[in-house]
Amino acid sequence: MKNNIVLIGMPGVGKSTVGVILAKILGYQFIDTDLLIQKREGKLLRETIAEKGLEGFLEVENQVNSQLTAENSVIATGGSVVYGREAMEHLREIGTVVYLKLDYRKLKYRLGNIRNRGVVIKEGQRLSDLYNERVPLYEKYADVVIDENGCNIEKTVNKIIESIK
Repeated sequence: MKNNIVLIGMPGVGKSTVGVILAKILGYQFIDTDLLIQKREGKLLRETIAEKGLEGFLEVENQVNSQLTAENSVIATGGSVVYGREAMEHLREIGTVVYLKLDYRKLKYRLGNIRNRGVVIKEGQRLSDLYNERVPLYEKYADVVIDENGCNIEKTVNKIIESIK
């Protein structure tokens, strides 16, 4: 049953913010998978990453997302969810995957210090490297691409609603 909307995209594109508003408008539940991971692990994302390393964190994220059960929900995923093949296959089965796309320059401005956000980034990797690595994955898994450039939250939400009708 594909009655969920799954939001994917880089950290800072507004998946959680847009997701909450979208859920309210549609009368859906809102699920933030980063919060599910924090609940399961009993710690903040950045603490889990520090403790288990990037690979360990990605395994946890893949498990949590591939076992998610939801109906009539807007699901905001972590930016690194696209590294988990099982997770993405499952999310595509249960929902319409919407990629929130933002230009690199705007993203960099919005994010500020990514180290404090619990972003999955390899040692020595720059944000631009991460962006270039992930964009093809987001595009591969997306059913719908929403270009957020020049959009405020309301415009982005309306674009999503129009595209899933």
